[in-house]
Amino acid sequence: MTSPPTFKIELPDETDFDAWRKAARLLLQNDIHPRQVVWRTPSSAASLLDSTYQSIDGLTRTFMTPTVPPKFLDIAPRVICHRDPERLANLYQILYFLQEDRYFLDNTVDSSVQWLLACDQAIRRDRHKMHAFVRFRKVGEGKFRREQFAAWFEPEHYITKLAAPFFMRRFPNIDWVIVTPHRTAIWDGTALSFGPGGKKSDVPDKDAVEDQWKTYFSSIFNPARLKVGAMMSEMPKKYWKNMPETELIPDMIKEAKAREKTMRTEAVTTPHPLAQTLKQRKDKPS
Repeated sequence: MTSPPTFKIELPDETDFDAWRKAARLLLQNDIHPRQVVWRTPSSAASLLDSTYQSIDGLTRTFMTPTVPPKFLDIAPRVICHRDPERLANLYQILYFLQEDRYFLDNTVDSSVQWLLACDQAIRRDRHKMHAFVRFRKVGEGKFRREQFAAWFEPEHYITKLAAPFFMRRFPNIDWVIVTPHRTAIWDGTALSFGPGGKKSDVPDKDAVEDQWKTYFSSIFNPARLKVGAMMSEMPKKYWKNMPETELIPDMIKEAKAREKTMRTEAVTTPHPLAQTLKQRKDKPS
C-alpha cells in the first residue's frame, strides 16, 4: 500500500496567522489529514526529508467551505505566538477535528483542547507581564521636538505584535522603540511598524528618567502591605534585570519591618475635626 503524500508548509514568519490560515483552508478543502502535513517556520530545524515533501501549490481548490467557529478564530491568533514548536500542527489538527464536530472546543477534557487553552493562558499572561514590566529609557528628541524612548524586553513567547498596540495607546505623544529578541516594535507618532529583533545592547543602560522612576517607586512603597511571596509571584525575578526600580527591592524588604514600626509610632492620633463636630452636635441638648 502506498503511503499518503506529505505536504510541507513554510510560513515566512513565526506568527504569520494569515499565511497559516490560508494554507490550512486549502488543506481542509482537499481533506488533507494532519498526519500528512509538516509545518515549518524560520526557526524550524532542517530535516533530511524536506526535499521529499510536496508543495500545496498544486492542490485544487474546492467549493467546500471549512467550518471555523468564532471561538477558534479568537484564540488561534494568540496561540500561534506560543513558542511550542508543534503549535502550527496542533492548531491544524484542532481545526481538522472541528470539521467533524463543531462543538469540539467544548470538550475541555480532551488533551488537544487543554493544550489550546493552556497556551492561550500563557500568552495572555506573557502579554500582561510585558505591559507591566517594559521600562523606557530616553534616547533623544526627534521631529517637532518629540521625545524619543527605547526599551528592551525579553518575552517568553512571540508576543511583540500582540502587546505593542497597548504602548501605542498609552504613549501616543512620544516616539518609542521596543526591542525584543524576535521583533522590534516602532512607534513614530503616526504608524506602528515592526522590524527584526535585536539585543539588549541596542538600548542604552540608563537615562535621567531612571532616577526619577526609582524615587517614585520608593515613595509609593508601603512596608505595612509588603507580601514578599505575592510580590515575587507577580514580579518574577527574571524580569528584574531590565527594571531599574528592582535595585531597591532587597534593601526595602530588609528595612520594611523597621519602617512599618516607625509608621505606627508616628501615626497621627489627633481626632479628625469632623468627628469632633459630630460629637458636639450629639452632646448638644435638644
